[in-house]
Amino acid sequence: MQNKIFLLAAYMMLFALGVVKSQDKRGMQSTSTLQPKHPNILIIMTDQQSATMLSCAGNKWLHTPALDILASRGVRFEKAYATNPVCLPSRFSIQTGMFPSVIGVRENDRPVDKENEKKLDKIYPRSLGNVFRNAGYETYFGGKVHLPMQISNVEPWGYKVITQDEREGLARDASHFLSGRKSGDKPFLLFVSFINPHDICYDAIRFGWPDSGLAKHTPPDLFDALKMPAGVSKNEFFDKYCPPLPANHQPMFGEPYTVDSLIKLRNFREKVRDDWSDEDWRLHRWAYARLMERADFLIGEVLQALDKSGLKDSTIVIFTADHGDNDASHKLEHKTFFYEEAARIPFIVSYPWLNRKGKVDKQHLVSNGLDILPTLCDLAGIEPPQGLAGRSILPLLQERINVNWREHIFMENQLGYLIHTDRYKYELDDKNGNKLREVFSDLQVDPGETFNMINDSKYAGIISQLRGELLAHLAKLKIKVIPPGT
Repeated sequence: MQNKIFLLAAYMMLFALGVVKSQDKRGMQSTSTLQPKHPNILIIMTDQQSATMLSCAGNKWLHTPALDILASRGVRFEKAYATNPVCLPSRFSIQTGMFPSVIGVRENDRPVDKENEKKLDKIYPRSLGNVFRNAGYETYFGGKVHLPMQISNVEPWGYKVITQDEREGLARDASHFLSGRKSGDKPFLLFVSFINPHDICYDAIRFGWPDSGLAKHTPPDLFDALKMPAGVSKNEFFDKYCPPLPANHQPMFGEPYTVDSLIKLRNFREKVRDDWSDEDWRLHRWAYARLMERADFLIGEVLQALDKSGLKDSTIVIFTADHGDNDASHKLEHKTFFYEEAARIPFIVSYPWLNRKGKVDKQHLVSNGLDILPTLCDLAGIEPPQGLAGRSILPLLQERINVNWREHIFMENQLGYLIHTDRYKYELDDKNGNKLREVFSDLQVDPGETFNMINDSKYAGIISQLRGELLAHLAKLKIKVIPPGT
């Protein structure tokens, strides 16, 4: 543990030098470098990282120095969400700028049917990798893929593969790629996709499905993450080191039937919800934080390589995650649900030509799956594909006055659909027949989503409005749902 702390501190100091060197004698950020016509692009993505799993976001139970420094070089968006809080559909959106329902994808396990396979053939040329490759970029991918019809092969999506390793090998090979680039080379787009902190999934699987093949192939990183600090007693560990239970640890009052149905569908979730002790849940949170720190360390290696390559001032870096993790909220782990912990994700844009760096945008709603493609096209001077549902966030990065931004975003999952404003959330599930299938939350009054306000009469007007907007959105996508009350 001491060696890890020393290494972490050492690379943090070296990495921080890049920030110091970018400042003038008055301590002001330098903006003298002119943006090239086609800047390099580095996209770094983690798997299953909630927006709160950053020390720069105020989480005192972990340290993420690499991502903290990256945020200090750009803008961190606090209200960023996945289109669907589970791996495959979210990753489809990030590569296409489309809702996953466009090809009938709402979960990880259900295969794409024949009709939607034909749609995919038309979507590949519009994907992020192919759009940039056709515009003259060299496009590369390393790490986890998990896309429709292509669990491990990303070449149809327009990329050359630098490695299929998702851990240390990915950091090494991505760093080697960056170190080998020269200033006169063609512009590149490199997508680096780390697996962690996703290993936290195996904690509940080991408990609820101990004899399963999944449990037997638990990655070693999880066992390391579950270890308590050396020389610390159990009582001291839980008193001083281990995160407490979240304030919204108990299930939502008025929880929709779909939550219970999905828990029973994957009954290891039911077992941990029923049988884990408070200490079990807290140790789970401890391990999640340690896995995130490991991911941050590897991300730091990649960012150091970018700094040393001499390309930092001509490279846009975007950092995000495919979805979050429930992290013991509502006595849940894993993802899928629309609760903030699973749906809200980190989103950082390090844009070297910003006038003001280190900004935290707490106002504007961002959909990483819908907005990354049009944003990068805007930044690189490339015509985006027609009919995208998202928007370029460049006006937000440049802090333009009176930007006419969206008032809500939409999300999907295998249970239903959601409309999210900066304050309200309305969910309509389509798997329940006539049982409770609506959820309404006021995040200003109840940020932990501890109770379902759907029957609160004082919200009747806003509920009706959001219900109508969600149904209109679904009709536009040609998604048929039974309206509530029918």
